[in-house]
Amino acid sequence: MVEISAAMVKELREKTGAAMMDCKQALVEANGDYEKACEVLRQKGINVANKKSSRVAMDGLVSGLVSEDGKSAVLLEINCETDFVARNEKFITLTKSLCELALQVKATSVEDFLKAKTDNAVVENIIAQAIAKTGENIIVRRLAYMQLNNKPGFFGLYIHSQGGKIGALVQFETTSAFSNNTLGREIAMHVVFAKPQYLNRGDIPADVVENEKRIESGKTDLADKKPEIKEKIIVGRVEKIFGERVLMEQPFVRDQSISVEKYIQDQCKQLKVDIKPTGFALFILGEVVKSNNGKDD
Repeated sequence: MVEISAAMVKELREKTGAAMMDCKQALVEANGDYEKACEVLRQKGINVANKKSSRVAMDGLVSGLVSEDGKSAVLLEINCETDFVARNEKFITLTKSLCELALQVKATSVEDFLKAKTDNAVVENIIAQAIAKTGENIIVRRLAYMQLNNKPGFFGLYIHSQGGKIGALVQFETTSAFSNNTLGREIAMHVVFAKPQYLNRGDIPADVVENEKRIESGKTDLADKKPEIKEKIIVGRVEKIFGERVLMEQPFVRDQSISVEKYIQDQCKQLKVDIKPTGFALFILGEVVKSNNGKDD
């Protein structure tokens, strides 16, 4: 039996926003496993706010850019140590120039971007020079590069005006040469405010679906239900959960009576062209993200 320390309880509280006693009991039931403890809290009907980002002390900016020809776009999260530097005009200029460089070298990963050469300078050396000037560590933490690959389409980019702490990039494909900055920006803005995790229902991994079913099946209010009724309730609840996480199924932020998919379909009819979102990226400054090995970064 793992001894549950006050520090463990405090960390779970910071991650979830649940009450201290609820966190302690959940950790006891989960034998000290944080992820299982989160599931225990959810099964008991306790709202889990998932405040993992509070464990990461990062400042900086989210910045993005669409190429002049409209065929590619990039979204970057660039971290520094303090808000003082993040608001400095030189740091803001650096983030813009890094976006331009990322488009220029067509970088598809942070690692490739840092090693890329442009105008006889390696990107990581440009950052090193900025570090020397600011006296703070500067990191390109995340990069999302998108291109149309000779297909007709356009991009939507939205960086939230309050400090550049969150931004979204959405890629659209069309049936003919067409660009709509207004529609693109509206959907990107929706992504920023509604924070979807998936584009379409088919993008949800099967193990994620099964995990949600397992969590719902363990909730106490279903304990006395007949198996067939319990299964229907579980399916309905899981459908609702993923309806809130899938971009195309979410209520559109500017008109809650219709889904994002319906809004885009209505725009297609008005504009007489087929428009389909094919991908999106959402960066929230300092949020904890899963690395390829499944650990928090």
